[in-house]
Amino acid sequence: MMMNFDSKVLNHQPNQIPQEFVWPDHEKPSPNVPILQVPIIDLAGFLSGDQLLVSEATRLVSEASKKHGFFLVTNHGVEERLLATAYSQMDTFFTSPTCEKQKAQRKWGEISGYASSFVGRFKKNLPWKETLSVSFSPEEKSENNSKTVKDYIIKTMGEEYQDFGEVYQEYTEAMSNLSLKIMEILGISLGIKINHFKEFFEDNESIFRLNYYPKCKQPDVVLGTGPHCDPTSLTILQQDQVSGLQVFVDNQWQSIPPNPQALVVNIGDTFMALTNGLYKSCLHRAVVNSDMTRKTLAFFLCPKLDKVVKPPEELEGERVYPDFTWSMLLEFTMKHYRSDMNTLDEFTNWLKNNSSF
Repeated sequence: MMMNFDSKVLNHQPNQIPQEFVWPDHEKPSPNVPILQVPIIDLAGFLSGDQLLVSEATRLVSEASKKHGFFLVTNHGVEERLLATAYSQMDTFFTSPTCEKQKAQRKWGEISGYASSFVGRFKKNLPWKETLSVSFSPEEKSENNSKTVKDYIIKTMGEEYQDFGEVYQEYTEAMSNLSLKIMEILGISLGIKINHFKEFFEDNESIFRLNYYPKCKQPDVVLGTGPHCDPTSLTILQQDQVSGLQVFVDNQWQSIPPNPQALVVNIGDTFMALTNGLYKSCLHRAVVNSDMTRKTLAFFLCPKLDKVVKPPEELEGERVYPDFTWSMLLEFTMKHYRSDMNTLDEFTNWLKNNSSF
């Protein structure tokens, strides 16, 4: 059994990629997939208050969220300098020796830490990637200000990672603020109070993740990330210029090519539950290639752990999902279930069979 994932070693071995990384035939990536027509939302236009721009933005968001849960945002207000620095800083960590990265080794059942593929957690269908994940909550809303992204990184990696930590502290604060603005669009598009979801997520306890997808000598048999719906509420993804994100829409895989002016936004399972199933958490995956490393940064907006996830009164109707807290769903995906397209349904069944919750 492999103890850690080292793409350089695996790519230079004369034999084939280890079987643990080879996906079943029906899930292997196909070479040519169509491009998904994803609406582009001008966030500055929406925030300007111009009624025409507001109604157009909310219409596009509503249509996309009901169909597949993906859209792009431009003029989002996150500084180009910050986006560029956050991207370039990734190599500081991921090109370090394995022993250096393992200082932040993620422990079973925990959110924060370094993971080299899922070696040790799963035995098959391993993703061809490395990740560094960190818990986040807004500093001014946090009950414990020492639990910041910066403090976690310095504590686990050492003082020499101070600049690295400060960049991602600033980045996560910016993404948290951006996600609250996006929540305003989502609220209006659903016909509820503009501040409902913004207030629900103001004291968020979210997750930030750096994804590093090394090149692979057999990209046609592996996946960077397997097919799944995000169990979280809302994902803001910064892609680089290397294609790899694919979404399952209309019974086929379609790609979302990189757009340097835009950030990718998608609905997660928790927000699908908050909308009583009206907005869709969409199946997606990441593919890799044989020529270039792909790097992405993902901010997963999540409610405060103990906050009850239930639709606002305007959307209640016949309930699709039971009430739950984010901590329950998080525990389910960390300890009991590998996220896929059925996570929310399986979680609902698990809740019914675990009366202690």
